[in-house]
Amino acid sequence: MRIITGRARGLQLNTPKNMDVRPTADRVKESVFNIIGNKIIQAQVVDFFAGTGNLGLESWSRGAAGITFIDLSKESLRIVESNIQKCRAQEACTVLKGNAVQVIEKLYKQGKRFDFAFCDPPYKKGWLQQIMNALDKNHLLQEGGYLVMERSPQEEVTQWPAYYSLVRTVKYGDTIVDFIRFATIMDEEETDK
Repeated sequence: MRIITGRARGLQLNTPKNMDVRPTADRVKESVFNIIGNKIIQAQVVDFFAGTGNLGLESWSRGAAGITFIDLSKESLRIVESNIQKCRAQEACTVLKGNAVQVIEKLYKQGKRFDFAFCDPPYKKGWLQQIMNALDKNHLLQEGGYLVMERSPQEEVTQWPAYYSLVRTVKYGDTIVDFIRFATIMDEEETDK
């Protein structure tokens, strides 16, 4: 697993020895960031299930201004910290231990807002709907911000909160990535229709 492009291009990231963590494959990650493009530059990013820090550090390498990593596992956070140091990205990174659903509410109450939220939870554990419900109550994304959600084909979000719209879905083998936009105000182009 490596940083694909940007200021830390080619850097190999530390990975866990066990298989409890399922890092996003490089080909999936490259495609996701090709879709995001220059929107990542100067963005504030949150990575809800940080794992190794793979997605957040790719964001940083491509020009994101600040990254917040969240994970419940001490081992995952240890690996995230080691990868942040490896990238020399300490000044731009914050690492928080906790349940992502609870941390969303905490960050919202602190007034934090993000341009991108990456959500790559363990598959088939019900996390996706819980995250969507938490974001519905706590608008953690900036107006026009994106939730980038990775899931298995067997998992679906059954209830979309108000102000969230699915913009794009891309399938990569056994992985599906949804790009979900948060907007409380209708886009001008939508009002023209």
